[in-house]
Amino acid sequence: QVQLVESGGGLVQPGGSLRLSCAASGSIVSIRAMGWYRQAPGKQRELVTIITSDGTTNYADSVKGRFTISRDNAKNTVYLQMNSLKPEDTAVYYCNADVRRAGTLRYGSYWGQGTQVTVSS
Repeated sequence: QVQLVESGGGLVQPGGSLRLSCAASGSIVSIRAMGWYRQAPGKQRELVTIITSDGTTNYADSVKGRFTISRDNAKNTVYLQMNSLKPEDTAVYYCNADVRRAGTLRYGSYWGQGTQVTVSS
């Protein structure tokens, strides 16, 4: 089994910052891409940012210049530094990873349980 556990969400004022973490654990052989998605009330889940195993990143236009994704491959952990937060960033943020488990040849997509980020004064 593989588990992704997120932490770091909370309530922050507009213009503030938060840092999310997501640690993958279990019988992991390797992890390809890791990413962050978010889902606001009444909206579909959307990709926020993604990082490949070699460090290549991609961001949604709405967060470019404000959010930074990074990863620690030794710890199987991905981070999301969120600066200059806006009320429209309010959502549940989900971690996702493409993981190859021990004893398998294929990669599977795994999700964390989500962490709430609320930007409000």
